[in-house]
Amino acid sequence: MRVRLIRKESIENYVLHNASSRTAFRIWLMIVKEADWNLPRDIADTFGSSDLLGNGSNRVVFNIAGNKFRMICKYHFGFKVVHLFIKWIGTHAEYSMLCKNQGQYLVDLFKIK
Repeated sequence: MRVRLIRKESIENYVLHNASSRTAFRIWLMIVKEADWNLPRDIADTFGSSDLLGNGSNRVVFNIAGNKFRMICKYHFGFKVVHLFIKWIGTHAEYSMLCKNQGQYLVDLFKIK
């Protein structure tokens, strides 16, 4: 199934404020544009360094630019399309802080740092 990225502008806004992430996110977007996913495992197969989160969260953490940046997305497999909702983008260090309180399961708002 094709991927419909929800809130692509979140990435666009992030790279405006974090220029070093621009190329890596551009590559990520090109890969997602061509992706064909039918199961969550297909996400991990496409992005080998991604992590599918448990606890029934339907969330995936993408490691961007060799783990310099992290992006949390929520996925929903619908009829003929996968909706991928951007929930959070930040540095690896910011993600580590978020994880201390299992925030990767709870974060729902995108904020540019």
